[in-house]
Amino acid sequence: MAKSLGALAALLQDAELTGDANIEIKGIEHDSRKAAEGTLFVCIKGAHVDGHKFIPQAKAQGAVAIMTEEDIEAPEGMAVLKVKSLQPALEKIVPFFHDYPAQRMRVIGITGTNGKTSISYMLRAMLRGMGCRVGLIGTIQIMIEDQVLPIHNTTPDIVELQHTLAMMCEQNIDYVVMEVSSHALALNRVAGIEFDTAVFTNLTQDHLDFHKTLENYKLAKAKLFELVSSQQHVKNGKTAVVNIDDAAGQTMLEHAQCRHITYGIDNPATLQAADIQVLADGAQFNIKIGDSVLPLKLHITGIFNVYNVMAAIGTAMAEGVPAPVIKKCMEEFTSVPGRFELVRGGQDFAVIVDYAHTPDGLENILNTARRIAKKRIITVFGCGGDRDNTKRPIMGRIAAQLSDVIIATSDNPRSEDPQRILDMVVAGVEEAAGHKMHEAIIDRREAIFHAVDIAEKDDIVIIAGKGHENYQILNEGTIHFDDKEVAMEAIQAKKAK
Repeated sequence: MAKSLGALAALLQDAELTGDANIEIKGIEHDSRKAAEGTLFVCIKGAHVDGHKFIPQAKAQGAVAIMTEEDIEAPEGMAVLKVKSLQPALEKIVPFFHDYPAQRMRVIGITGTNGKTSISYMLRAMLRGMGCRVGLIGTIQIMIEDQVLPIHNTTPDIVELQHTLAMMCEQNIDYVVMEVSSHALALNRVAGIEFDTAVFTNLTQDHLDFHKTLENYKLAKAKLFELVSSQQHVKNGKTAVVNIDDAAGQTMLEHAQCRHITYGIDNPATLQAADIQVLADGAQFNIKIGDSVLPLKLHITGIFNVYNVMAAIGTAMAEGVPAPVIKKCMEEFTSVPGRFELVRGGQDFAVIVDYAHTPDGLENILNTARRIAKKRIITVFGCGGDRDNTKRPIMGRIAAQLSDVIIATSDNPRSEDPQRILDMVVAGVEEAAGHKMHEAIIDRREAIFHAVDIAEKDDIVIIAGKGHENYQILNEGTIHFDDKEVAMEAIQAKKAK
């Protein structure tokens, strides 16, 4: 995989190489802590950290060359590759350095506001059920078969992503199932990746702090369908799998110049769900596929999961998974960490942890809870700091409309004042709560304990916003915090009273 520095420089127009062009590059890194023998160290100048300051550390760990946009005096023995702009340069050299690993595996990209993680785990199960080796890149973690690696962004930056794909290739992975965020598409982190099937789940308000408008957000998602339709492909069999019940679905299809598979409940589609029964312990429905019908009895519940299942099945069909394997794997599928996940501590009421952190996500899980609730729904939720603040009162209204008791709290306030965030959420709650019980408790642990403490037999406590996350991001730094752990502590404390 090693390449000469000259070979990398030859890919870039107007690059200036100072030093030995024949020097062997064995790795590309922008984190000096990861530099090793033969590394090309990329100096990124960010808002808070300037990579140039870490050149000595990178050299001490074996880096042999520097990539930069600036005129610098390199330490003795280090070559310098100066480029006009780092990002476009990385987009060309990093996939090339790793010999374009995405061209040697089937790659499925999933985009949309909600459902990406659940669909990716369902697909992983079906592809493995067909006997394939599967890699997964998503919100929760990276998986290479059963090996688990940590992840920091839904879609890693181009250096980390291409390195991960190369690792998967080396381990003979057949399929990569990948969540593709709108940020990654807008910032072109997926440059050099050849996608084979692109999946669209839905589009609701999120990330407007970055995209500014819903239209921009939608068009960022549509880039995945342009990529799967690219003429620069070496693999065959490209497919777009699209939720046709979503208003943005048609836009995705317009950008997909390849085979279309649609799915829906309300509109005519390639896969159409009918005879739907949403139960407390699962869901039953039939999927009509042309003249055939696939009956399913699932261990997961909620209308939103009916859509997720159809997206996963449509994609599995596109990749040739046989119907018996699809049925068996989906009927055995139980849950995804932090997605409508039950916390079982022997209590006589339900506690459910879910990642829902958007208006649509919160509405989905509360509507599902309403269908199965025997008594009250008690909802604990908050909104993140330094993110789209327009959704805060919207989520407050949704929680108030669909819950019986509302407890607003903190959720990764980051650098913002938690009280300011809470005030915006509470404004929405108070618009819709009427005479319903509602409280604001800044401390998330205290809020969860209070919700569990007031829960009575057959109530449902929904703890929304963090799901699988095991941390809380505060102005002072990041601390360990796991909603499931805290909920279990609260349940045990209540039982001990």
